[in-house]
Amino acid sequence: MWMEKMKCKKCNQICVKNGKSGNGEQRYYCVLCKKSYQGNYIYQACKLQINHRLIALLKEGCGVRSIARLLEISPTTVNDRILIIASNLKQPIITKGKSYEMDEMCTYIQNKKMRRYIAYALDKQNKEVVSFVVGTRTKKTLERLTNTILLSTPKQIFTDKLNIYKGLLPKEIHCTKQYSINHIERNNLTLRTHLKRLNRRTICYSKSILMLIACLKIYFWA
Repeated sequence: MWMEKMKCKKCNQICVKNGKSGNGEQRYYCVLCKKSYQGNYIYQACKLQINHRLIALLKEGCGVRSIARLLEISPTTVNDRILIIASNLKQPIITKGKSYEMDEMCTYIQNKKMRRYIAYALDKQNKEVVSFVVGTRTKKTLERLTNTILLSTPKQIFTDKLNIYKGLLPKEIHCTKQYSINHIERNNLTLRTHLKRLNRRTICYSKSILMLIACLKIYFWA
């Protein structure tokens, strides 16, 4: 190995040559960050900007196969990248003393017979999603969401008139007035517009609950 004026793509330090790959492309090694990479990748999935492009296409309503065609990579690679990106995302810290809106929206997993609901909470002030759960429309599912929000000692929580919320939220902070959840209702429409798997009257539904959760995490927090 000998020094060449090639900078590391991660830490911007001078790298050294480190042999060649099986397809004949020159490899480099960074002594500082201990990373090895090629100077030029043939397969598109190995390029550094591919994850950013994948996230952008996912948020613009492209399905897995559409993303695979546009990025010139395989659908299996797209699925794997979505799961990896989502696993590295963390739920935002919920600020205490704020007001939230809660609602549920229907979707399907595997087929139209398996109906599931996305229940999530929206910060009424900055319109950001702070938490969500996916499951059946039952007390057990919604309790996971409400317990997370109640830990932040919220000022007020706005929901629709679903009876399940009455047993989960204190009366002092629970509000079901008309037009009190306009923001989250509008956000439901935005979600169905931007995520292809949530569109109405479509065959593009999620094949697994794990993939649905991963796509939602990327859309909300990436």
